[in-house]
Amino acid sequence: MTEAPSALSAKATALASLHSAPEILQVVNVWDVISAKTIADIPGTTALATASHSIAASLGYEDGENIPVEEMIAAVGRIAAATDLPVSADLESGYGDPGDTVRRAIAVGIVGANIEDQMRPLADAVAQMEAVIAAGRAEGIDFVLNARTDAFVKAGDRDPAEVLADAVERGKAYLAVGATNVFVPGLLDEHAVTTLVEAFGPQRLSVINVPGSLAPSRLQELGVARISYGPWTQRVALTALANSARELLADGQLPEGTLPLN
Repeated sequence: MTEAPSALSAKATALASLHSAPEILQVVNVWDVISAKTIADIPGTTALATASHSIAASLGYEDGENIPVEEMIAAVGRIAAATDLPVSADLESGYGDPGDTVRRAIAVGIVGANIEDQMRPLADAVAQMEAVIAAGRAEGIDFVLNARTDAFVKAGDRDPAEVLADAVERGKAYLAVGATNVFVPGLLDEHAVTTLVEAFGPQRLSVINVPGSLAPSRLQELGVARISYGPWTQRVALTALANSARELLADGQLPEGTLPLN
């Protein structure tokens, strides 16, 4: 391990506490060491979370487990080593072996993870989540599993009521086997958020905020545990880069307030 087991266990416990607190946990997703250090230095940042899409893109891979697991583990390990904050990693669907992938992530300092169900048959998805929980126990930490259901992401043209019912069923099944939270990505309206919180209990639902999402303050009032931003933070950074390049190529200046190099 990259640090003493007791220190890693303390980080896992701290991350779990941040999820269960009444104050909503916001994690501004990072993808490399410099983005991790930049976000970690901002007052109010209490934990970091990686974005698998962003890490893959930064290394030249398409999203969707196209990046070799060894490269993903190395990337999240560098991020974990760059901060004293607890780090949760987006490990997609576990790269064919969620239990072993999480074991390897723990070995490089990761204390929580998103694991996608990709709408596999429910029994198979539950087995995935059980393998992750078992890996954390075997490594002696209270690993924070943010169990992701893709019910909304893969909804297509299905009846929204059926999609929401699927998310409820799957989330409750993952919580029953030890998941810390249920991550339901998608553009969720207040009805969906309220239904999910009522089904899972307060501080058990994680969401992603995208353009048009409910405000963090309202999500906190509704009992949501965690907000993440996925690849959108990298897109914001790249938009700023592109806009600056246009300015510079048009005889412009570097913007005032540019952060110094770390």
